[in-house]
Amino acid sequence: MTIPNHILSHLNWKQDNTPHFLSTGLHQVDSVIEGCPRGRITEITGPASSGRTTLLHSVLAEASRLGEFTAVVDAANSFDPTSAAASGINLQQLVWVRCNGNAEHAMRAADLLINAGGFGVIAIDLCDVPLQALRRIPVSSWYRFRRAVENTPCALVVLSREPQAKACAALLLEMKRRRTHFTGSTPVLQTTEFEAASRKPPRAVPAAFSAVPVE
Repeated sequence: MTIPNHILSHLNWKQDNTPHFLSTGLHQVDSVIEGCPRGRITEITGPASSGRTTLLHSVLAEASRLGEFTAVVDAANSFDPTSAAASGINLQQLVWVRCNGNAEHAMRAADLLINAGGFGVIAIDLCDVPLQALRRIPVSSWYRFRRAVENTPCALVVLSREPQAKACAALLLEMKRRRTHFTGSTPVLQTTEFEAASRKPPRAVPAAFSAVPVE
């Protein structure tokens, strides 16, 4: 019997202190942060139209390119499969969990997926959940997630308007829109330039890149 590559990668995962990273698929970002650390939590924060979803899609597409299974816990049902597929994400290897705006259900679903194993990327999209609901999430949930994902090849990615995992995250990417480019006599959006700042105490390192926004 032939064992799929994504299963082999999990069976052969070395439980050591060597850092392992999954490329974001964006050279300008990877040149600064190396990629999303595997076995760790990465947070992507920023307001709407700041490039959060563009960056997430690029990370998921990179995992798809490697033949890995991915999962998106969609707290507010905002995930767009059409845009995702256009970004290079293999939908046949994606688990999509819709939570109808319930942050508690999203955290429970994420907990089950993390402990199930077998995923190269698990993304928790909390962007459109009211902040008051997010602030009710106990800090202990993030510590539990951090412990559960350690020593696995899974990159746990959390999207929100403001940091949620905080000290439990190994990497924080703060997104903001820098400039929008229009073309033609009737202005048509061509591209938007974003700025991503990676924050690993004690200082932030900026990285600029251009991408077509999807949110």
